[in-house]
Amino acid sequence: MKVRDGVAVITLVLLAVAGGWLVAAPFLLHYQPTGAHWTGSTRLSLWFGVGLLGLGMLSLAGYATAALREVVVRNAPPGRHERRD
Repeated sequence: MKVRDGVAVITLVLLAVAGGWLVAAPFLLHYQPTGAHWTGSTRLSLWFGVGLLGLGMLSLAGYATAALREVVVRNAPPGRHERRD
């Protein structure tokens, strides 16, 4: 694994963690009153966090898929991974 790959994975994980924190923060820090209607800041934090969490997870899945494909292509016998038209 190259340094830039590690940086990319760490960045995507931090993006997903930040999204998870934004989802959980209103309830963990108690700035959303229990039993009350959700405030505007709670809704904003929740949906923005869901977006960041989803983006981070989808990006990690895409990165893992590309890495797995590269491993398969590198270890395939010669001529087996080439597409025939």
